Amino acid sequence: MSSDPKKAEAQYFLISVAAQLAGMHAQTLRTYDRLGLVSPQRTSGGGRRYSNRDVELLREVQRLSQDEGVNLAGIKRIIELTNQVEELQQQVAELASEVDRLRAAGYRPDFTPPQRSTALVVWQPRNRRQ
Repeated sequence: MSSDPKKAEAQYFLISVAAQLAGMHAQTLRTYDRLGLVSPQRTSGGGRRYSNRDVELLREVQRLSQDEGVNLAGIKRIIELTNQVEELQQQVAELASEVDRLRAAGYRPDFTPPQRSTALVVWQPRNRRQ
């Protein structure tokens, strides 16, 4: 394996190799895929290809299950929420970068809150016809 993170992320493993790296049986990986806990890449023939990130996720699933006693439904929810947090953090970083870009360009928004009106409006019912 390469020590370059970009090359390491680009490596993919057959299910048997990924199972060995994660310390699991290949059938467990198939089950986790079916449950949506880990979603490996697929070959044109439908074979699973696991990345280093997938193997790390498999290890985390195993840790949560064995060491923390979390059931698979709970693990799936943890993974979903973790992914959501990562996406939101990415969006915040992008927005912060855009704010910095705008500030560097000299843009200064007017953050003055709208003034409250002190006008008094009197309502009177229409004259009733008799």
